[in-house]
Amino acid sequence: MSRVAGGPELPLRLLEVFAALMRERTTVRAAEALGVSQSSVSTALAALEERLGFALFQRRNRRLVPTAEALSLHREIEPVFIMLDGIEARARDLRSGSAGRLRVLATPPLGHTVAPVALKRFLDGRSQVSVDYDVRRADSVIEAVAFGAADVGLVLGMENRADVEAEVIEAAAMVALAPPDHPLADAPRVGAADAAAAGFVGLHAGSRLGRLLRGAFVEAGAPYAPRVEVRYCHTAAVLAEAGLGVAVVDQFTARFVDRRALVARPFLPAISAPCMLLTRKEAPPSRLVAAFAEEVRRAARDCR
Repeated sequence: MSRVAGGPELPLRLLEVFAALMRERTTVRAAEALGVSQSSVSTALAALEERLGFALFQRRNRRLVPTAEALSLHREIEPVFIMLDGIEARARDLRSGSAGRLRVLATPPLGHTVAPVALKRFLDGRSQVSVDYDVRRADSVIEAVAFGAADVGLVLGMENRADVEAEVIEAAAMVALAPPDHPLADAPRVGAADAAAAGFVGLHAGSRLGRLLRGAFVEAGAPYAPRVEVRYCHTAAVLAEAGLGVAVVDQFTARFVDRRALVARPFLPAISAPCMLLTRKEAPPSRLVAAFAEEVRRAARDCR
């Protein structure tokens, strides 16, 4: 047999017809399975037998009976078609967003609240999907998305950046948390001056929320002198529960704390801290990214 110039000696299409004939044992049923005409199947079989130099089937009562050579050849090519079926299935999964790997980064307030809920829903029914997930500071999340090291980033608020796409998932303002027996627990709202007088837990100025909190005290003309200063809102909520003062945190953290241990009140001056979803600039989102983003939107709405 001579090799066809620029192609394999046995074209895959001819072997596909052969495999169908081995399954169906008639040219009519093989043609139906392949979605072609019966004459096309007969032509392909004749072409394959000519290339091979031996007969593959004998006809008995309108059925095709494979020869010993056909059985031997089929044993060799069957793994190839199993592999191709697997490739086709994986391609379908990728098209539908049910297979692949997703890289997600989030800042702690969202990484410990909205993101876990979204991840659980996203992964349900997607056994072929894996997620690389981590919680980091806002600057690290933004840079990772900008440089393509992460597919999705979740942050609370953000200055305008030209190197990432930023979508506001849920508008939110920061709130004051206090134990039910705290003097400010029954107040309709807690101002910066109220928190300063009663004692409060502050946020490090190295974080964006910390800088915003300091700015609110300055705007209100109240002294920023926290009894304890921490980096993360969740830590501030824990300390407020322990009686170390009022904690001013994002609404997402507030919604996930034990409502029996802490009550939430609006904080003034208002501090905007919306949930934002970041993706890479000028890179169309994959089906996985789009599916996960939808679960983030749903999880954020459920936190209302």
